[in-house]
Amino acid sequence: MPVSRKIRVLIVDDSATVRQTLASILESDPQIEVLGVASDPYVAARRIRDEIPDVITLDVEMPRMDGITFLRKLMAQHPVPVVMCSSLVEDGSETLMQALEAGAVDIILKPKIDVAEHLVEAKIRICDAVKAAAVARIERRRGAPPALSPVRSPEKKLTADAMLPPPSGRAMARTTETIVCIGASTGGTESLREVLEAMPVAAPGMVIVQHMPETFTASFARRLDSLCEVDVKEAEDGDAVLRGRVLIAPGNMHTMVERSGANYYVRVKSGPLVSRHRPSVDVLFRSAARSAGSNAVGVIMTGMGDDGARGLEEMKNAGARTIAQDEATSVVFGMPKEAIARGCVDRIVGLPQLAQEILRAAAR
Repeated sequence: MPVSRKIRVLIVDDSATVRQTLASILESDPQIEVLGVASDPYVAARRIRDEIPDVITLDVEMPRMDGITFLRKLMAQHPVPVVMCSSLVEDGSETLMQALEAGAVDIILKPKIDVAEHLVEAKIRICDAVKAAAVARIERRRGAPPALSPVRSPEKKLTADAMLPPPSGRAMARTTETIVCIGASTGGTESLREVLEAMPVAAPGMVIVQHMPETFTASFARRLDSLCEVDVKEAEDGDAVLRGRVLIAPGNMHTMVERSGANYYVRVKSGPLVSRHRPSVDVLFRSAARSAGSNAVGVIMTGMGDDGARGLEEMKNAGARTIAQDEATSVVFGMPKEAIARGCVDRIVGLPQLAQEILRAAAR
């Protein structure tokens, strides 16, 4: 396959307006081309018989067959990376969790075409999600993914400086508690489930950034809470970081760790996209470097791009123990690879060993 070939995308949505808007957004990126559009899964199935796309964007609610049913059929017959495209509806977020379990690579929100600022951010999120899906590990995926060359961002790529000044370098006094900060993106929802299910009830307090749209993080947290011994909840401003508790950063909000005496809590606030994301792993990790120092463990997991690499380096320099998921078990080996390249990772481990490695690091 020529390395210069663009990522071919099939858009499946019953709204002509959404199909047109998504096509315009995707084709504005020089690495992506729209292979075709389909108004429902039956039209999509006929199109796939003629030519298999690299990525499918799939609506949830459609006539004749819903998106989840089509996704399950697709994964059983012709596995193709699928990005679910949803409206911002709280009631539908549980359905989207089912989509991730069924094999969807990611979730994006349908762009609001009447809000200029939202459209700029939507372009970043949608194009990045499609690029990540194109290189994701999908079972029985046909052919190799196209190689991706660097492309200029639609806007200046901000660093964590936009939210927090760099760490001062002052030594952080040790406390009796260690906190764990985890960052993940594409493929992270199911990977995090595996890690958290292996955590004992008295595990160290954890704060997690998983790149995910707003409203869906609450459902994600509730799902994990129902499966795990530890308590899992969507983070709220002022929540304490406690043993046996896991805080999930809300979608569309940055989450930071702060310290009061020997105790830790989180601040949740808005702000610009950092490393092309909100919430950003870099913001969380920088806050941990500043507030927790050697009392922290930083973990970077599967995901596209480099969000978290700089922050993990700052955590390492502040005395934290650092861990990265290995390539073999990452759905997309982007974020861990960038951190490893910076030389700031103490241990590289596979997903099945990640929980125990976190506990070992926290105990040291």
